Amino acid sequence: MTRLLALLLLVLLPHAVAARSEPPLSALTLVGPPTTIFRAGRDACDGADVPDASARAFRDASGSVALFGMHYRNRALRGPSLDQLKLDCAVVLDSGEKADPAAYDDRSWITATWTEDGKAVSALLHHEYQANEHEGRCRSKVYIECWYNTIVAASSGDGGRSFSRARPPVVVAGAPFRQEVGQGRQRGFFNPSNIVADGRWRYVLIATTGWSSGGGEQSAGACLFRTDTPSDPTRWRAWTGLGFTAAFPDPYTKPTLLTEPCKPLEPFGLPVGAVVRHRGTGAWIAVFMAGAGAKVPQSGFYWTTSRDLLTWDQPRLLLAGATLYDDPCAAKGDLIAYPSILDPQATGRNFDDVGDTALLTYVTLRREGCQVTSDRDLVRRPLAIKVWP
Repeated sequence: MTRLLALLLLVLLPHAVAARSEPPLSALTLVGPPTTIFRAGRDACDGADVPDASARAFRDASGSVALFGMHYRNRALRGPSLDQLKLDCAVVLDSGEKADPAAYDDRSWITATWTEDGKAVSALLHHEYQANEHEGRCRSKVYIECWYNTIVAASSGDGGRSFSRARPPVVVAGAPFRQEVGQGRQRGFFNPSNIVADGRWRYVLIATTGWSSGGGEQSAGACLFRTDTPSDPTRWRAWTGLGFTAAFPDPYTKPTLLTEPCKPLEPFGLPVGAVVRHRGTGAWIAVFMAGAGAKVPQSGFYWTTSRDLLTWDQPRLLLAGATLYDDPCAAKGDLIAYPSILDPQATGRNFDDVGDTALLTYVTLRREGCQVTSDRDLVRRPLAIKVWP
């Protein structure tokens, strides 16, 4: 996934557009130094244990915390609270690396979870079909030219101790064409945010590369999906600009028809790291990483705020630093990636709300020359939050 994010920058940034201008709805301020939660060289169970996605957490039925955000051999950090987490070496979901794209079991990351009772857990998987790794499946041997990504469903009945993919596979968001179509560039949906609650609805922001082949036109960016039943993954629908009516089902089981596109939201030209709701005001706060360019003046983590999840204010810099969207050869020091916001005092079981303080949780990645390594830390920094009514 790390390589993918770096390569997507050139494709997605031109589609980003300006958000609503002043006045700002919120102010976020880092108020303390970083603390290490997980260090790959110290805490790993094996070589697959590196943080490689934004952190997602929930409280299980006993009140203990499970936190996901590792690699495609999925494990969880567990503990009695966010302050006391340790990697559990039990694999909760492995990746089959299967050559059949219709199986949706090549490489999968647990990237969003939701539970009502701490026992039954619904998950969204970032699934990469890496056709370059499977003989005869791609006309190229270059990873990004063969990359075909889909968001698929998984679930747990034991509080996140183990997950299984739906059988047959259930596609929550996929391109309306099969993996051999449009090779030569990355295609599909990827990197969902965490899931958040608003009344009877559950929402998630899912990034898309966009496309103009196979099933019509789709712009790149981040689309808002919602459902009233996360346990039924077929009920997710995306915002089109008029309503939540766009569906992106499995092209291997349904005819490839023209699909209604989703409408990417401003100002997200790139994946959204996390969304949380401020308890005092009801405002939504999203955090994401970006590289310096035409849309943002400086590389780092940015935040933006919304009253309705659809209209967001102008992004503002939270933490400056070279990210996965920057040239590692020119970077100074470690890279930063995969931001999320977690409040240890969250009232929701799924940590989708925050008060006036929280923790910015993210990954630092060390370099060796021009190479981004697997020597990574999962860290957190205390954060002060102010939202104007």
